[in-house]
Amino acid sequence: MGRRRQSNFDDPPRFHKKGKTWYHVTGTKPRVWTKLSADRAEALRMWAMREGVREDDSTRLFSAIVKRYIREVYPLKSPRTRKDNDKELVNLVRVFGHMPIDQIAPMHIREYMDIRGQTAKVRANREKALFSHIFNKAREWGYTTAPNPCQGVKGFKETGRDRYVTNEEFEKVKAHAHFTVVDAMDLALLTGQRPADVLKIQRTDIRDGALWIVQNKTGTRLGIEITGELAAVIERINTRPRSTISSFLIQDEKGQPLSQYAMRSRFDKARDLAKVSFQFRDIRAKAATDTGDLAHSQKLLAHRNRDMTEHYVRSRIGERVRPLR
Repeated sequence: MGRRRQSNFDDPPRFHKKGKTWYHVTGTKPRVWTKLSADRAEALRMWAMREGVREDDSTRLFSAIVKRYIREVYPLKSPRTRKDNDKELVNLVRVFGHMPIDQIAPMHIREYMDIRGQTAKVRANREKALFSHIFNKAREWGYTTAPNPCQGVKGFKETGRDRYVTNEEFEKVKAHAHFTVVDAMDLALLTGQRPADVLKIQRTDIRDGALWIVQNKTGTRLGIEITGELAAVIERINTRPRSTISSFLIQDEKGQPLSQYAMRSRFDKARDLAKVSFQFRDIRAKAATDTGDLAHSQKLLAHRNRDMTEHYVRSRIGERVRPLR
């Protein structure tokens, strides 16, 4: 009998983590360690291929389908989406894990939404959406032919953010912020990109006179011309004295990249000192609004259609109209 696990108790047999990487380990001696991946979802998929794992068709429990979903669907999602899904699955499996997929009915989804919505309406909507996707996958995989129980179950109304960040507020936060946050704020404003996309920019992404970005959320590729203020900001970042230069554009004095946790902590501290209330993600909306040109904003934010950009802008500053006379 092998030794009892000291951590990662939910991992399947012969699936072990060493450092930041998962390995497949043979069950017989001499042990052979085969490197899989540093991404757990991808590692599980590769482990399942090596083990020839397939869920028993007679096991139609929601929890069993979730395991297959993690192995096969997770690797296709962005790291941020997987992180959110991990939290959502904890609640879904706690409630539906023991239930056969065919026995989950719209009334169960409604009851789940009503109870969950008492404390977290937005999270309830996200969890319902994830459940619906898992159920549709279960239909594709042949676990059920039943209609999706989420169909016809209404979610909770959500109010989108409508916060516009003024130039004065923006500069107040910068005045109190650590230089890494100042760099990130300026890049976010000038490029109109999401926080995670700003932090992952590397020096190799700067080529042929443009800053090339692949958006985490949509996978859209975008080349932003390095001119004007953006060129000045990048020059400022590159010429700042440091003991070490890393591959990441946003880095501290020691060459370490700025993590999302560090950025949020430092940004929140500066925001509190400045006595303003906007969030870092509101800078993207400010960029869209301040261009004064919807066509430019649509391209900069890489929105698929103009309506999305118009809603994004109007919800923050409203629509300017002429008087009657």
